[in-house]
Amino acid sequence: MTTQTKPIEAFSLPTPNGQKLHIMLEELAVPYTYHRIDIGKGEQFTPEFLSISPNNKIPAIIDPEGPGGQPISVFESGAILKYLGLKFGKFYPLDQRQQVEVDEWLFWQVGGFGPMLGQNNHFSVYAPEKIPYAIKRYSDETHRLFGVLNKRLDGRDFIAGAYSIADIASIGWASAWERYGISKAEFPHFHAWLERVLARPAVAKGLAVGKSDPGTPLVDNKAAQAILFNQRAR
Repeated sequence: MTTQTKPIEAFSLPTPNGQKLHIMLEELAVPYTYHRIDIGKGEQFTPEFLSISPNNKIPAIIDPEGPGGQPISVFESGAILKYLGLKFGKFYPLDQRQQVEVDEWLFWQVGGFGPMLGQNNHFSVYAPEKIPYAIKRYSDETHRLFGVLNKRLDGRDFIAGAYSIADIASIGWASAWERYGISKAEFPHFHAWLERVLARPAVAKGLAVGKSDPGTPLVDNKAAQAILFNQRAR
């Protein structure tokens, strides 16, 4: 069993993508230090943060006890979950067929479930012009993706066999289901899974990380939105 003596440096925020990291670290019960990156102030564009996260997105980590005992930085939430799962031998299976199953649903989340819900939220909440086509496009896709997840969870306790990083990746986004008009009656298997996962103490702890000081608010804050949205290459 791998042990961690030096804290992992966690650069994040209590957003759905940041919560993946927080939950994973709490589930692993390894020491870590939380560093808030205030994206509303543009802290994601500092040279220090870009050196570990060149895509200027949270979360990112520095593990001082990386491969060979040397420090390593990892960016992109899915890559971080896989790295930590493999390092500590938890929540990511050893069997290759099971790994494929977990990877499928991990990549489903990072490539679809998260980005599409994010676009839904953007055009419904932040866009200065409410474009009916865009709102319907992403609302429909959000509904479709919750339907995919609901079907997957029919007869299953967790997304890919045992509780894994596939579940951890989806929790933060899924827990905002009411925002997207998702009903319990329509997607009962999803809701049973969500209640099951939210009952885990480490999930509750992970979701609470940073909530007391989440950084600059974005809603109705045009200055912060100008920093976060519609950026071009620098």
